[in-house]
Amino acid sequence: MGLFVRKVRTASGATAVQIVSKERGVRRIVEHIGFAHTPEELAVLLEVADTKIHAGQLAFDLSASLPAKVSAVPEVAGSQSRVLWEVLEQGYRDLGFDKIGTDAFKQLVLARIVEPTSKADTIRVLAELGVPSPSLRTIWRTLKRSVTEDWRTQLASAALGHVTAGGVVPHKVV
Repeated sequence: MGLFVRKVRTASGATAVQIVSKERGVRRIVEHIGFAHTPEELAVLLEVADTKIHAGQLAFDLSASLPAKVSAVPEVAGSQSRVLWEVLEQGYRDLGFDKIGTDAFKQLVLARIVEPTSKADTIRVLAELGVPSPSLRTIWRTLKRSVTEDWRTQLASAALGHVTAGGVVPHKVV
């Protein structure tokens, strides 16, 4: 048997407050609490009805589990798009690109997948992702090194090795 408080508008415009039970879809008035003509009276009658419904029930003291009052406003120290970054890094590893280049190169490549932008603006993209970024000077040195050590050919070989690992040879596009 479930008890609940019901508010009913009367013909005179007052609001009747009742405690009602409901069993098998049939409602039965258990107790009539009173009539309210103002919002204040209604609030008092609803409180009385709620007290009667919950009479004898013990309540949890939740105040003991509340944290101490904090006077300072919480401040976000930082955020990180960890799932996105981990998925990108896993794809980078799966292709075999992790054996080529440096961490700075990987960060540059993955950041430009997220947002194709200038080399200098890549630092901003990495910061928004919550990933520590190399300096602009390191980026320029890494790109110069990628040319001298021919990372492009190594990346192409790694990609071809990944694609052909299952025995499928891609068609040559003319």
